[in-house]
Amino acid sequence: MGENPRAAKLADRIKEIVARRLERGIRDPRLGFVTITDVRVTGDLQHASVFYTVYGTDEERVNSAAALTAATGMLRTEVGRNLNVRLTPSLEFIPDGIPENAAHIEELLREASERDREAAALASEAQYAGEADPYVKPRELDDDED
Repeated sequence: MGENPRAAKLADRIKEIVARRLERGIRDPRLGFVTITDVRVTGDLQHASVFYTVYGTDEERVNSAAALTAATGMLRTEVGRNLNVRLTPSLEFIPDGIPENAAHIEELLREASERDREAAALASEAQYAGEADPYVKPRELDDDED
């Protein structure tokens, strides 16, 4: 079964509303540079999970998470004003793991590249264990055997 198209439209709309409201600012000094990356709404349209990232240090991430938790009611009210739905979905802010995953993947790629360079260096110095060409060649006929 496919995803509920109404839930997808509602999720996109919630993402826009929350991002616009955060761009205008919230009167909480703990809030850092927050980016809304994704919103997922349940099939019954009652709950929205808002995924976000914070640019900065771990302390700024913790402070921004606390600020978003404190502003959840105000942001839900803002979402309710701008949506034409009977019930406003509850909001849950979840830190997105994309930056950490991307950093981990970058580290793995760097490590693989380093190992490739080491293997190429070893291969350039390698010598054959036997003959250079180990394949059996057909016998060459002598001129007297004709």
